[in-house]
Amino acid sequence: MSARDLIHPVILSGGMGTRLWPLSRQTYPKQLLPLVGKLSPLQETANRLKGDDTFAPPLVVANHEHRFVIAEQLRQIGVTPPALLLEPVGRNTAAAAGIAALAASEADPEAVIALLPADHTIAEPGALREGLRAGLPAAMAGRLVTFGVVPSRPETGYGYIERGQPISGAGIAEAVVRFVEKPDAATAEAYLADGRHHWNSGMFLLRADVLLAEMERLAPAVLDACRKALAAARLDGPFRWLDADAFEASPNISIDYAVMEKTDRAAVVPVGFSWNDIGAWHALWDLEAKDEQGNVALGPVRTRDSRNSYLRSEDGRLLVGLGLEDMIVVSTRDALLVAPRSQAPAVGKMVESLRNEGRPEVRDPPVVHRPWGTYEDLVEGPFFRVKRIVVKPQQKLSLQYHHHRAEHWVVVQGTAEVTRGGEDIILGPNESVFIPRMERHRLFNPGTIPLVLIEVQCGEYVGENDIVRLTDTYGRAPQG
Repeated sequence: MSARDLIHPVILSGGMGTRLWPLSRQTYPKQLLPLVGKLSPLQETANRLKGDDTFAPPLVVANHEHRFVIAEQLRQIGVTPPALLLEPVGRNTAAAAGIAALAASEADPEAVIALLPADHTIAEPGALREGLRAGLPAAMAGRLVTFGVVPSRPETGYGYIERGQPISGAGIAEAVVRFVEKPDAATAEAYLADGRHHWNSGMFLLRADVLLAEMERLAPAVLDACRKALAAARLDGPFRWLDADAFEASPNISIDYAVMEKTDRAAVVPVGFSWNDIGAWHALWDLEAKDEQGNVALGPVRTRDSRNSYLRSEDGRLLVGLGLEDMIVVSTRDALLVAPRSQAPAVGKMVESLRNEGRPEVRDPPVVHRPWGTYEDLVEGPFFRVKRIVVKPQQKLSLQYHHHRAEHWVVVQGTAEVTRGGEDIILGPNESVFIPRMERHRLFNPGTIPLVLIEVQCGEYVGENDIVRLTDTYGRAPQG
């Protein structure tokens, strides 16, 4: 297959997944979590096309805060993207699609790109590949192809696509009559019965030059911001940092509203695989195995006289449900969600309210991921904080100091190489070191197993922003 015949996947991973809080957080959203099975939705999305000669390695468009986790998760499954395009802020899928089309067109203006959200589940990856191949003739002919999932039930939580007549010279693609917003129950029943309305999957197949031409005509402000952001982008290894000022100027709008609902080039290819956009907690209830009473129980959970409920304990505590019906209960170490299943879509609005209050539970999960490993708070009080820190083999933290706190490190597992001032200290299990306030220090794991240590911070202020980085392997220290 020639390069011109390849489909270039673009994984869209910019979402924050607020409706799956408290599991999903701003710095670790749903597409990075193993929600169903052992792999994250991001990994599942990349895996679906891996090893098929029809598809080039995927581009990834993602929020800059998630870059190290995304790079590591793709490395774990053996996928090496040609670039990770980093958004400084979220501007919805129109801007992400514009950036992807511009990046793909640098090598080939007529490159066919597949826009694939990173947070969907598809049970039959082979059927997805066949669907994308089926849409290729229409895309190469200049159509903007979307994929309509054949509905299996009268779903009111999805948008729909009304199919029209077959398009000459476009394979099995049909014209799009219209896109329909989420319907009420009676309308959804009618859509299921008529066979002409399919769920809007949010996946697209199109030529880069065609999409850019339509954006020039229908969404010029978005395209202008994308061009300027990419032209002024900064390269940093596999990361391509879009210019913040230029990208923030883009309107915050989806590709559906900006282009697909206005263009006369829209086409739809029906696909029959099972699909779920994991849009809220009730979607996970749909996906998981249930007991005889219709309950999903994950983690240390016990139920009695409960029906059709989703109960998940992520913090190791025993979760007991008595007399529950159609409920969602999700427990993490720092937050607890209790809601009727019917209220699942409203979780996002609640999270927005919590964010406006400045609640830390919205931003970071209990276990915070860093490029070198993880940390989690064990206890915090006035003038002290205790953490469990895990450093991956051959990884090191930044050379840094603190204005307001001193630190005590106790090694639990592995070997630590500690730089303190002008000395290097090697520590093993049950050995410790004291880092005075204002002392330059660095932590390195020279071993082959994870380094685990307990850190006790003492001082007048123990917040994360009391870190002055001097040098850093991951580009987080000030440049100059």
